[in-house]
Amino acid sequence: MKKILLSILLAGFSTVTIAQKFDSQIDKLVAKTEKDVIEWRHWFHKNAELSNREFETSKRIAQILKEIGYEPQTGVAKTGVVAVLKGGKPGPVVGLRADIDGLPVKERVELPWASEQMGEYNGEMVPVMHACGHDTHTSILLGVAKMLWEIKDEVPGTVKFIFQPAEEGAPQGEEGGAKLMVKEGVLKNPDVDAIFGLHINAQTPVGKLKVRPEGIMAAVNSMRIDIKGKQAHGSAPWDGIDPVVTAAQIINNLQSVVSRNMKLTEAPAVITIGAIHGGVRSNIIPEDLYMLGTIRTLDTDMRAQILQRIREVATKTAESNNADIDIWIDEGYPVTYNETSLYNQMLPTLQRAAGKQNVQIIKPITGAEDFSFFQEQVPGLYFFIGGCPPEMDHTKVAGHHTPDFYVDDSGMKLGMRSMMGLTLDYMSK
Repeated sequence: MKKILLSILLAGFSTVTIAQKFDSQIDKLVAKTEKDVIEWRHWFHKNAELSNREFETSKRIAQILKEIGYEPQTGVAKTGVVAVLKGGKPGPVVGLRADIDGLPVKERVELPWASEQMGEYNGEMVPVMHACGHDTHTSILLGVAKMLWEIKDEVPGTVKFIFQPAEEGAPQGEEGGAKLMVKEGVLKNPDVDAIFGLHINAQTPVGKLKVRPEGIMAAVNSMRIDIKGKQAHGSAPWDGIDPVVTAAQIINNLQSVVSRNMKLTEAPAVITIGAIHGGVRSNIIPEDLYMLGTIRTLDTDMRAQILQRIREVATKTAESNNADIDIWIDEGYPVTYNETSLYNQMLPTLQRAAGKQNVQIIKPITGAEDFSFFQEQVPGLYFFIGGCPPEMDHTKVAGHHTPDFYVDDSGMKLGMRSMMGLTLDYMSK
């Protein structure tokens, strides 16, 4: 019995010693690597590319990984890149993910490295910008890959670096993103035991970190509702079947799905119609129209109920107006879900990386992330780091997906520290 107790004590002492040793190394490695990470970030930002079209981005990622010493795999899920580091000691396999795509947004921020790129989006040539910070995510992960390479003989396990395309959604008619990566087996060979991901946030001060257990970001579904009526002169609506009035009634009635059918004390939900297309003149009742919308949920059962009720309410409303209706709802993204035991295990690491006073436990966010497809397969932890510099008011800065979006280079240090800490602490524990 005494031998067993001694072994347990020695194992605990060894774990603490390893963690402390890595802590002392991480800050030195971050300071040494930061300049490279900033340079990489500026290149990726200036050369932003759209989802599934990240050709030059993936070439640059692979080039940097090769220069470090890796043998990256390219063409994963079309334009993704994967690299594996096998540590010098046995241990678990940790997945680290960064998204790499930009958005069809025209940049207005005056930067020496501002994007002037153009790309094809839904058949049109559009400006392209990293309007959500994926350039920083890519650079942070490359920095982590470089730092871990320098201490690879001491790493107690294996790290799989996943540079994922098309987080913002694949072009129409194409597959892409995390779902396609999972389908192609990115979490296998070697099999990933846990995966970590982050997102920089423009409205959060540099040095701050935000996280929560369980659902941190919503599931998302896109929908299209086609309504067919009967065309008539606007002066004689009784001669036709009005799809415009039908659409208005459906929009109003859909709001009751959330407000009257869902138990909102359990989890929030949102149904939004963002576009209506139909009609050409003020005095013509059109024959048909279509609406586009988004659905956000944070509970799996509630999600199923809402999707069912949308179909029921929209169909019955159309029937009451003698209109025909067709409803299409995509598979969407699942809830971005931080598995509780992994969250509890790694929260002290995040608090150590940022300082306990800088870690905020937040409420769920109704934005969505396809990192959730990885979390459906293995335990995963997703969190936010600050990108707003001290001289700016974080409550007044531009939001994500806008032309004035900006996050500061200095925010990437916490990203590197936290991802290094999570990797090494998970392996050590």
